[in-house]
Amino acid sequence: MNITSATFVKGIVEADQLLENGIPQIAFIGRSNVGKSSVINAFVNQKGLAITSSFPGRTQQINLFLVNKNFYLVDLPGYGFARVSADRRMEIEDLINWYFFDSGYKQKKVVLIIDAKIGPTEDDLDMLYSLEQEDKSIIVLANKVDKIKKADYDKQLEKLQTKVGNHKIIPFSALKRIGINELVNSIAH
Repeated sequence: MNITSATFVKGIVEADQLLENGIPQIAFIGRSNVGKSSVINAFVNQKGLAITSSFPGRTQQINLFLVNKNFYLVDLPGYGFARVSADRRMEIEDLINWYFFDSGYKQKKVVLIIDAKIGPTEDDLDMLYSLEQEDKSIIVLANKVDKIKKADYDKQLEKLQTKVGNHKIIPFSALKRIGINELVNSIAH
């Protein structure tokens, strides 16, 4: 698959007809500041399409991007730590849970992004198990592999694999453009 166009459509916080129009949805989820927006920008090869920030919790709605006029990339808010009030954090968690588990929307794929160096946190594993319970088609993306020392690389990926079970892990770095083709191919099938 060749990405020829990617445009921001809109941010949503509740049921929306766009999510019911039959266009396939590829959802990106991960904890705050794991690099979801950077992964999306690398995937579509456009700087600044998805807004990146060092501020945990910047994304607070479900952002839809139309790719190749053919499928949506769905950029969800991060779970876990965010520099927002406890009430706002609960609203964000409710929005994520609604989209995946209560809305009835079907995702073609769910890309669960974890930090390759840190490994899956308790929140990441909770999300993974919840997605598995709903029988979602999950791609595990180990982002920021460029931050792992070469000597530790194989051992770290082995440790990640043990924690995520049978899911294939795609080693990824938006900065070094590692894993983009593998992600594109995994989404295309």
